[in-house]
Amino acid sequence: MSGSMPVKSKPACQPRFDFRDQRAIVTGGSRGIGRAIADALGGAGAQVYAFDVGEPEHIENFPHKFVRIDIVDTNAVKAAIAEFSEAPTLLVNNAGITRDRSIAKMSDADWAAVLNVNLTGAFNMIRAVAPLMAAQGFGRIVNITSINGLRGKFGQANYAAAKAGLIGLTKTAAREFGKKGVTVNAVAPGMVMTDMVRALPEEILGRAVAEAALPELCDAQDIANAVLFLLSDAGRAITGEVLRVDAGQYI
Repeated sequence: MSGSMPVKSKPACQPRFDFRDQRAIVTGGSRGIGRAIADALGGAGAQVYAFDVGEPEHIENFPHKFVRIDIVDTNAVKAAIAEFSEAPTLLVNNAGITRDRSIAKMSDADWAAVLNVNLTGAFNMIRAVAPLMAAQGFGRIVNITSINGLRGKFGQANYAAAKAGLIGLTKTAAREFGKKGVTVNAVAPGMVMTDMVRALPEEILGRAVAEAALPELCDAQDIANAVLFLLSDAGRAITGEVLRVDAGQYI
């Protein structure tokens, strides 16, 4: 038979997980990657609480419980967790900000702001939630770090330091709470094609595409898929690990 068979495009992989009866907190859950994670969890049956400083667009149609909170505020975090009638079972520390400057030009305020939100905020959430998970003998925590926390990045001393610190926090929490049935892992995205990233100058996007091993950069759903895997029973034997989801940028 001459000729070749036409190649059919494959549908996007959509992992199927069951999170019914699970109570999930996603920080920074009102937009971007956090929203994708929240939506994926909600679609898999979880009751999702989106912790964020800013409310989502069209909040009247937001399908999750929105909690306005500054996770840098220890007392605010404690008060928010105290409102739960049952302890959370899933936590995704996604909230993060950037204040990019070279080291020589970085202000004290820019340094402190990024460390506070990206690292101290995650610490505050883990400190409030992980003991409750341990008390019930089950919990899953995923921290969103970055490949720049593994390799560094020009102009991102604050961000890279915070994300590197988050990896250390991940491994420490995994050791401290593992015997109580709590897994703690991290997902390290590369550049993710959110609306904010698509608005970047073309030369910046071009550099990211050039260093990637795959032909397309990640989108938010790729990150959500990895997070849901680590939160699910499929990842029950994985803890203290960093999963890179970066289209091969790091390698």
